[in-house]
Amino acid sequence: MSRKFIEHHDLWSAEQKAAAEECLSRIEKEGIQMIRLSWPDQYGLLRGKMLSVSALKSAFSSGSEITMAPFFFDTASAIVFNPFQPGGGFGDSELSGSPNVVMVPDPTTFRILPWADKTGWMLADLYMRSGRPFPLSPRALLKKALAEMNKAGYDFMAGLEVEWYLTRIIDPCLEPETIGAPGTPAAPPKVMPVAKGYSYLLENHLDEVEPIVAEIRRHLLTLGMPLRSIEDEWAPSQMETTFDVMRGLDVADTMVLFRNAVKQICRRNGYLASFMCKPKIQGFYASGWHLHQSLVDLKSGQNLFIPSEGQPLSDLGRAYVGGLLEHASAASSFTTPTINGYRRRRPYSLAPDRVTWAMDNRAAMARVISAPEDSASRVENRVGEPAANPYLYLASQVFAGLDGIRRRLDPGPLQESPYAADVQMLPTDLRSALDALEPSTMFREAFGEQFINYWLHIRRSEWQRFEAAEGKVDMQEGDVTDWEHREYFELM
Repeated sequence: MSRKFIEHHDLWSAEQKAAAEECLSRIEKEGIQMIRLSWPDQYGLLRGKMLSVSALKSAFSSGSEITMAPFFFDTASAIVFNPFQPGGGFGDSELSGSPNVVMVPDPTTFRILPWADKTGWMLADLYMRSGRPFPLSPRALLKKALAEMNKAGYDFMAGLEVEWYLTRIIDPCLEPETIGAPGTPAAPPKVMPVAKGYSYLLENHLDEVEPIVAEIRRHLLTLGMPLRSIEDEWAPSQMETTFDVMRGLDVADTMVLFRNAVKQICRRNGYLASFMCKPKIQGFYASGWHLHQSLVDLKSGQNLFIPSEGQPLSDLGRAYVGGLLEHASAASSFTTPTINGYRRRRPYSLAPDRVTWAMDNRAAMARVISAPEDSASRVENRVGEPAANPYLYLASQVFAGLDGIRRRLDPGPLQESPYAADVQMLPTDLRSALDALEPSTMFREAFGEQFINYWLHIRRSEWQRFEAAEGKVDMQEGDVTDWEHREYFELM
């Protein structure tokens, strides 16, 4: 591999080159000793290694090699692909034999972690040793989607609204018989709620958790995140965190850092934060991730969803929503990728169960929040779960919306009663979501055949393990299983 891998393959923009110089200056000034160089895997989990300062300087020229092995594994670290067959099980000769890939740092993402001693953090993009982008990289897929959006003359804007659970650890469950094995997740810690529930937005509940929430918010603000609010949600220990609108890639990068930050800060203080949709804990309700979306003109920055008088959205906004609705079922495994996430899809639950759009109605999948001359006019997709991979969630929205714009898709009339609307139902479990994705020519062209086939295979492996353990389960009516809690509660 070239000693100047990044320069040889022209992998950095002028902005990244300038950011690298600034990064090294800050590292020296702040006395940083180690830098976590991380990349988002297929599940939106961050993986990587800690580099010394001298190793980072080398990586700024030649990248840093790392195994691609995590892409063989499902959520229980069961090996789903045989890396030692031709093509590594992926049908790609460059992926035979579990090869190394190259982590190329993105210096624009550099942060100093305020909770970790003399430690920096940075995202990396993955490349093959030949210099081509790693074909299974979710961040690369979102970059592709955003590039197509920019080529059309638009920029994607989004705001995050994320629900999650804050619990106190009472037993870490580290006995030998509980620590698991490949294909069998470790038993998650035993926890208890930190506050009572069922009194939505009660200030006293917020005050009960103030000591740990103060630690979280202080560190998030130090990281430069555009934190907007922290709220007491409906169920015991259920929180909601929102962020101001951000542009493109920053949205997904912020989401992965936010989840990791909250989980790490909480664990250091004896708490466990979980972004699992619905834990198997009495009284806990399903959590969602609502994604507020709009498009702006690439040159002027003007919001292009602002409606005329008497209209819910601009013509462009209507076509964008038409794309979201058209591809909602096929996109379901990207917006709701875990088996447990389908626990949300119940009527009259403040989560969508069918493909609808409505004006400021929380029963709809696509909730329009707009007014003439309102620069904040937008569409909120309420279908997602907080454990979703941010890069795949956002990419699915961008590609679907773009398809709607190109084909001038009409979303039809607004629904006044979304739960009673005679329209297509959303998939009710992961298996049906994957079945809806498989024939989608739009997503196969957008994400690429290789990634879609990979995604279908690895997620079906997860479903097959679940079905083998639990049999036929009604995801809307049945109770959350022990399998789901063990699989997702601590991991997500």
